[in-house]
Amino acid sequence: MTTIRDWQVGQSLPDVTLPPVSRLDLIKYAGASGDYNPIHTIDEEAKKAGLPGIIAHGMWTMGNLAKLFTPYYEEGFVQDYFVRFQSMVFLNDVITLKATVKEKDEKAIRFAVAAVNQHGKEVIKGEAVFSLYE
Repeated sequence: MTTIRDWQVGQSLPDVTLPPVSRLDLIKYAGASGDYNPIHTIDEEAKKAGLPGIIAHGMWTMGNLAKLFTPYYEEGFVQDYFVRFQSMVFLNDVITLKATVKEKDEKAIRFAVAAVNQHGKEVIKGEAVFSLYE
């Protein structure tokens, strides 16, 4: 297995493609996070808010980005993480998570991260710093 230390600037971690976003995903996330805004779970409320349908919680998408680093947690941890929300995520969207090495030293690796929908549109982009154990 390739270690995270093997990745070089410009190289990308393997993409992670999530299953299509389901209503159940969003109901579970609402319960786990305490974010019960009805635009995330009730069609009529989302439409009243001017949306075409319910949308995923931005933090649901952001949280999923951490899955990119799961195979490497024996080597370090995500020390810093920030994103900008670019676009909404709707039911049945298929989100692909991406990470590319931007900078690297002996203690940490900085990644450009993104979540992209099935149309190739970035819904989130940002950076994550993965600190390496010594």
